[in-house]
Amino acid sequence: MGKIINGKEIAKDIKEEIKEYILKRKEKGFRSPKIVSILVGNDGGSIYYINNQEKVAISLGCNFEKLLLNEEISEEDLIKEIELLNDNKDVDGIILQLPLPKSFNEKKIINIISPKKDIDCLTYINQGKLYCGEKTFIPCTPNSIINILERSNIELEGKNVVVIGRSNIVGKPVSQLLLNKNSTVTICHSKTRNLKEICKSADIIVVAIGKPKFLNEEYVNSNSIIIDVGTSAVNGKITGDADFDKISDIVKMITPVPGGVGALTTTLLIKNTCEALENNEN
Repeated sequence: MGKIINGKEIAKDIKEEIKEYILKRKEKGFRSPKIVSILVGNDGGSIYYINNQEKVAISLGCNFEKLLLNEEISEEDLIKEIELLNDNKDVDGIILQLPLPKSFNEKKIINIISPKKDIDCLTYINQGKLYCGEKTFIPCTPNSIINILERSNIELEGKNVVVIGRSNIVGKPVSQLLLNKNSTVTICHSKTRNLKEICKSADIIVVAIGKPKFLNEEYVNSNSIIIDVGTSAVNGKITGDADFDKISDIVKMITPVPGGVGALTTTLLIKNTCEALENNEN
């Protein structure tokens, strides 16, 4: 069997780094970082996600506030709430749970968030910096992928990496991050021809298309490193885009689902908040 990359263990290491950072601040009499997570409406999945954010943040010594707004709130009032948070010097990171109700201009509202507090890299300003190779907050899922690779001592420079999926959330930003690491990146999608052949020649495959068990033994070889970003519900279980049971015995390394990429995302959101605090103090 190929090596199973344990995302929980990697997350644990990052959590210890964050704890130490916040503890040292407290010992010097400085305040802890603070996140405000905004939810419009009462979507069950978003509530679960916010509660998990709160749990992780508090466990690391980070202050956390949930701003739960009625779905009847006007766009104007939502913008005012975000602007108040932008002006609040005690708030370092702002998270806006998406999608917003259909009546809202989502792109407009996202870009009301101060780029200095946009810890999930949703604003056009921060996304522009990301694609220009400038310093900015790294979106959490792509950042999880890079952390998993680097903390597993996987060399990225010069490696052939295939990214399956071209979403603005994962595919495009992780491709840019990999380019910044001097990887040779091929972005594939639903219209790509000869996908199996392209994947078989890759050193690393990042699969993020939302099709459970899509990546099977026909796409991989014995030296393949598989980073599975998929999280689909199948028969009540969270399932990845790679057919783990079929390929884990074949490939060199693979991330499980759950317990892989998703195990790091919230932790890295807290790390971005620590970075925001430092940036705003300097």
